[in-house]
Amino acid sequence: MNRAKEYLMCFGGALLVAVGVYFFKFPNNFSTGGVSGVSVILSGYFQISSASTISTIINMALLLLGFVFLGHDCGIKTVIGTVTLSGALMLFEKLFPLNAPLTDQPFLELVYAILFPAMGSAILFNCSGSTGGTDIVAMILKKHTSLNIGSALVVTDIGITLGAFLFGAQAGLYSLLGLILKTAVIDTVIENINLCKCFYITTDNPDEISEYITKQLNRSCSVVEVEGAYTHQKRYMLICAMRRYQAAQLRRYLKENFPTTFMMITNSSEVIGKGFRGL
Repeated sequence: MNRAKEYLMCFGGALLVAVGVYFFKFPNNFSTGGVSGVSVILSGYFQISSASTISTIINMALLLLGFVFLGHDCGIKTVIGTVTLSGALMLFEKLFPLNAPLTDQPFLELVYAILFPAMGSAILFNCSGSTGGTDIVAMILKKHTSLNIGSALVVTDIGITLGAFLFGAQAGLYSLLGLILKTAVIDTVIENINLCKCFYITTDNPDEISEYITKQLNRSCSVVEVEGAYTHQKRYMLICAMRRYQAAQLRRYLKENFPTTFMMITNSSEVIGKGFRGL
């Protein structure tokens, strides 16, 4: 993934977060963690200022942590995410002022309050960016502990989420449910973005199949000589990993040309190496 594409993805991810936060999270006083959750509490309950303004101030303060603990490159991506989120929230506040939720269905609003920010955050995390705030804390925990990003978000956001009970039991319970669902959605989206297919193909025709993989799919594979436990017949196993669209092509090729081929196909959410993700 080149640098310009990563920055563009950070911008798009932050916009998704802004849509979910402004149109669905702020009006319903949902506090599912993060700086936006703090902003909901400070603006809605304590009436300190608008949620968008509070979010911008806190994000800019916490942004310094990104440069200190996560490195220069991640800091730039976090700047893009933070500035885009803060700018979009303030722009939405001017263009689309909201005094009440869009609908009278709290659960429907909760779904979108979770879906848009979770998808946006997943896109940002996948390219080592964030929208600032407690996302930075979660990324620091992920980097220095064994926690995945979803679990790290739970640790950083649970206290903020409990603050939603200041608006009543309904808002608090919805917010707690939202936090649980948000972590699951983020991890699921990240896994699906990076999902690859791993093939284990047992065949008597390794040359033809490996040539198709290398010449037509522009992938490589490993060829291993194996022996059947029952027949003791010598055969070959091809081991390879590829993107989902390439996997569909390979399955179609094998079905048309070697229909009796035995193969195992597994999902992998993380393939590291040349042609895939770097360390």
